[in-house]
Amino acid sequence: MSYSIDFRRKVISTRKNEGVSIRETAKQFRIGPASVSRWINQIESKASTTRQRKIDKSELIKDVEQYPDAYQKERAERFGVCQKAIWQALKKLGLTYKKNSTSSESRRKRPAGISTKKTTV
Repeated sequence: MSYSIDFRRKVISTRKNEGVSIRETAKQFRIGPASVSRWINQIESKASTTRQRKIDKSELIKDVEQYPDAYQKERAERFGVCQKAIWQALKKLGLTYKKNSTSSESRRKRPAGISTKKTTV
């Protein structure tokens, strides 16, 4: 939360009128000295802007539907972004999952005594 313009002006005018240092002024008002320094240079806060996102959510959903087993690295190459951006976008959409490294055949129960290893004689 940012401080009001009135409060900022009060801090700066107090500093000028009393002739104290930035550090002493900050201590007096219980704020950070960096804030006081910043307010001396620019009292108005900078307007924030929203960032332009590279990944279109609807396109990402279509990509997941079209390539359900694709790795994040592959999706990143298709969208022209880094893998972490894909991971974050998928997480926001609630589309995170962990791939199984074993196939469905290896997960089936085998009868006792039957080994999957090949033995040579």
